[in-house]
Parts: sequence; C-alpha cells; structure tokens
Amino acid sequence: MNKLRKIFLTPLVLSLALLYGCAGNSGELPVEPTSKPDAASGPDTSGASSSEEEHTPIYITFEGTDLEGNTVSQDAFSQSKLTMVNVWATYCNPCLSEMPGLGELASEYEPAEFQIIGIVSDVWEGEDQALVENLVQETGAAYPHLLANDSINQALLSSVSGVPTTFFFDGGGAYLGGVVGAAEKSTWEELIHELLEEQ
Repeated sequence: MNKLRKIFLTPLVLSLALLYGCAGNSGELPVEPTSKPDAASGPDTSGASSSEEEHTPIYITFEGTDLEGNTVSQDAFSQSKLTMVNVWATYCNPCLSEMPGLGELASEYEPAEFQIIGIVSDVWEGEDQALVENLVQETGAAYPHLLANDSINQALLSSVSGVPTTFFFDGGGAYLGGVVGAAEKSTWEELIHELLEEQ
C-alpha cells in the first residue's frame, strides 16, 4: 500500500479532490480508501519516506447480484490477479465521465490479470435497474455492475464518503488500497500496471 500511495494517492490528492464532488454515504469504515487500510492515524502527509511495515491484510465478504442476475461475491477476486471495484452513482457526472475509459481498460486486459466490478451506490436491488442498464450501455462500461444491498453496504459502501471511490483487491481477496475521485484512463493504466507488478 505504501507504493500505491506514493505512486498515485499523494501526487493526485488535489486533482482528485477537484474531480469528485458527488456526495456519498459515510459510516463505520472497514477499509479506509485514501490511506493504509489498517493505519489508525490516516495517510502519511509528512513527506518523509517510511520503511515497509508488516500489516495484517483486510478481507471483505459480500454477496450481490449483477445486472444479468448472476450472484457475485468476494470469491470473484480469485478469478484475477487484480480486481478494481469502482463505486459509482447514477447522478454523479465524474463517475459517468470516467466509465468509458474503465470500459476500455476492462476489455484491454486478460481477465486472469485484471478485472473491474462496478457497484452502483444509489440504486438498490429491486429498484430502477433499467436506469443503470441504460447508463452502462451509454458509457460502454461493459463489466459486471452490482446494485446495492445490505451485504454490499456493510462491506464497501459504508466506507464511501464520496463517489466515485475505487478499491483494489489482489487475487487472494486482500485489500490493497483505494482512491476517492475520478481519473483519466491513462492514470488508471499506470496504477494498474504498478499494482500488477507487485502481485
């Protein structure tokens, strides 16, 4: 996670803060999207480099249904070396603006290397799925999208203070870190490349 923060989070904090502006939920944080998952004091802002420390990995459990009616759980993380979970909302322009690039990224990688799962934070299972399907089609974000439910809310959405928020997990399901805010495809590409090199 130190490398993730050094490569991406620290240099882009201001630009990401400007890009995202959609209000989200806040609650108890099982994972903290902009710092080490188990760091009690938050991200290191001192500018000094610290040595790699051993941290207990964080794992989540959830179960949801994608737009085709398939059940998706944390077991999906084992299907790829790296999984990006992108939490978005139907009202969020920065979310929708970055989704075409995410759709391209999803198609450019072998699924065994990298995959994306979208989570729609403002539409719950049983609600307006047609709206979500239309937005996914319009943006070309052809990867699985899950509607919110209690399980997903407890595992992920309670950690979200703004959308988009993106979480990364390795093939064993361990949380690697997260980013609050939208980014260009090239920025995501650089981060994905670095994270895959670490796996």
